[in-house]
Amino acid sequence: MTGNATLPKLTLGKIQAEAPAENPQTPADSCNPSATTSIAKALRRGRTLLDGSSDSAALDAEVLLCFVLDKQRAYLRTWPERLLQPEQQRRYQKLLQQRRAGHPVAYLTGSREFWSREFIVTPDVLIPRPETELLIERALGLLPQGQKLQVLDLGTGSGAIAVTLAAERPQWRVTATDISAAALSIARSNARHHAAANIRFHRSRWFDDLPDARYDLIVSNPPYIAPDDEHLQQGDLRFEPQTALAADRNGIADIEEIINKARRQLHPGGRLLLEHGCDQQRAVQTLLQRCRYSEIHTHTDLAGLPRVSLARWPGISC
Repeated sequence: MTGNATLPKLTLGKIQAEAPAENPQTPADSCNPSATTSIAKALRRGRTLLDGSSDSAALDAEVLLCFVLDKQRAYLRTWPERLLQPEQQRRYQKLLQQRRAGHPVAYLTGSREFWSREFIVTPDVLIPRPETELLIERALGLLPQGQKLQVLDLGTGSGAIAVTLAAERPQWRVTATDISAAALSIARSNARHHAAANIRFHRSRWFDDLPDARYDLIVSNPPYIAPDDEHLQQGDLRFEPQTALAADRNGIADIEEIINKARRQLHPGGRLLLEHGCDQQRAVQTLLQRCRYSEIHTHTDLAGLPRVSLARWPGISC
């Protein structure tokens, strides 16, 4: 999928009522001797095939079949006896085999939902995750809605954070950076899809190639996994860009650089908001204290794990 790809119509994870105007099993379907697999049978086969290789075999089978049919999940329940066409069967079987081999569902369908919006994703970008929505929640609660504030998203990837903030707060001026040209192409496509015109994109490694500017809020979901962490060889992480996942010095190197350099880019009283590993709370708070930030707080995600740290830059000389 290129940066100009269009989003699939599938809304992952949502069961939306769909009222078909007519029975989709047309006479052509019924008379086609090669269209012998019904939706119900295809789903059963999919679940069986994925059992043992996926913790969400039933959901994965449904999502992949919805993608092939270009329908929502309620359709599968409404028309369980509807027969698949041979090409649909072939596409579905291919996707099931890829999923069985470990490929993330989001990469197979080309999209993932984040903050109730669909985002294009490819192997060039990380897959947006629910715990990152805590960054959005905290950011939206920090700053007033009606002011033209300057916000910076470092390492934007798919643009999920930047596009969401820009869409939720049209008055804000959002700048998004990434070192990857491919990732920026995806982020720009997502911004266009969601009509987020108040974003500027820059190719930059953190602050290195940014224009000289000051921000009211800097947010980032940087790499924070240790390079030798065994989780990098498990699950979806095996297929995601490793440079966006792992950082030196036990996963803390990029966080430390951002904390240090953000002081020169924040307005006095500006805020820094960082996602980090659930075991890095103490290390992140220590770095913030050493760099003379104030009002340091760590917030927990839905699982009760420390996931996002927030600090205020008081504007003292550094």
